[in-house]
Amino acid sequence: MSEVENTSFEECLQRLMTSLEASLYEEATSQLSDLHAAEIARLLESVPPKDRIKLWLNIDSATQGDILKDLSEDVLSQLLNEMSVDGIVKATEGLDMDDLADIVPELPESALHNLLLTLDHKHRDHLKQVLSYPEDSAGGLMNIDIITVRDDVNVRTVIRYLRLLKEMPIDTDQVFVVDRTYKYIGSIHISTLLTNEAEQNIKPLINKEHKPILASTPESDVASLFEQRDLISAPVVDDNNQLIGRITIDDVVDVIRDEAEHSVMSMAGLDEEDDVFAPVIESTKSRSIWLGVNLITVFVAVFFIGLFEATLQEKIALAVLMPVVASMGGIAGTQTLILVTRGIATGRVTTSNLKVLMNKEVAIGLLNGMLWSVVIGLATYLWFSDLILSLVIATAIVVNLIFAAFSGAFLPSLLIKFKIDPALAGGVILTTITDVIGFVAFLGLASLVV
Repeated sequence: MSEVENTSFEECLQRLMTSLEASLYEEATSQLSDLHAAEIARLLESVPPKDRIKLWLNIDSATQGDILKDLSEDVLSQLLNEMSVDGIVKATEGLDMDDLADIVPELPESALHNLLLTLDHKHRDHLKQVLSYPEDSAGGLMNIDIITVRDDVNVRTVIRYLRLLKEMPIDTDQVFVVDRTYKYIGSIHISTLLTNEAEQNIKPLINKEHKPILASTPESDVASLFEQRDLISAPVVDDNNQLIGRITIDDVVDVIRDEAEHSVMSMAGLDEEDDVFAPVIESTKSRSIWLGVNLITVFVAVFFIGLFEATLQEKIALAVLMPVVASMGGIAGTQTLILVTRGIATGRVTTSNLKVLMNKEVAIGLLNGMLWSVVIGLATYLWFSDLILSLVIATAIVVNLIFAAFSGAFLPSLLIKFKIDPALAGGVILTTITDVIGFVAFLGLASLVV
């Protein structure tokens, strides 16, 4: 193995930062020369913008195109703005149509015009076809670089055709069979062609079990199909069952990674495409919006606390114990929320089985509520020697955990109906619900009996 393969990303970044801090830009650029384009993209995203730009302008244009397709949107846009029109055209002219389609929305208009002029009529039509579908759909993911054959030929003819191509598209594990009007019939694995007699007609060898993917299929469903069927590639068809492209495993891996990053970042109100080293003012603006939303929800909870001000003044122990009720509900609800949100994302939770899951989660909330109400009730009695107060907080815990479980299970599907991302908004709304229910249950009961 090479020295680069034995070097961790952290070590590469450390060496790169040392060179950049010493303004040794040529040395820093040379450290990137033996790395894979995806690794270079990750390193560029990990250094400050001023150093990133200097590194980028020293990278060979033949490598720049492969790097561009692996960059986040913010960093991609920044680097494209630093390039000349000719530089952009030179860097992107060798990219596959699906990768080029991902970059096109970020290109300056002049660069896009010049780039289109470098494409022949066939490739321009292919690019327009890919761009006609949403970016997060099968049509937006697909590559139009495919190998097709007719069903009236034998194995010898297909193998001779493959040899004439000299080079097959990356991740080609099968050829697709179409009729005279280019409608999809099925596929044949390369291994099947290699293990059958040369004179064998391919018609009985065609695999028709794996259905093609419709171009309008959401990318999350595409990722699920690849996972369930252990696919390396899959055909994509339009509404008329005409073959228009294929999706390969490398594109699906990107989808899975992006979805994972989106889930994590959305919980904090952040965008996975944000530049880690974006300017302070820009980052402040994007985060201030989320903090403002959170502040509103906090005031909602504070409002309900204010309704019981007299009760709180009468017994200070209530103020000490309030966070316990809210925190227990928040944690229990978040567990359910994450479980259901993930289930919906993977297709395991739908409207058909949501009711069953909700009943299960409410039952779990009830049992957990009963268990922890005893523990918290005993702790409260040992601390304050007040039996009534212990019963009040125990009851409030049960009530809040039941509501938390119900809200965590129901909220994701409700938000999706309103076209709101549950990973983004679910946590804030759920916390507000559990806080309000917890405070009202605890202080409301206390105002009646304490």
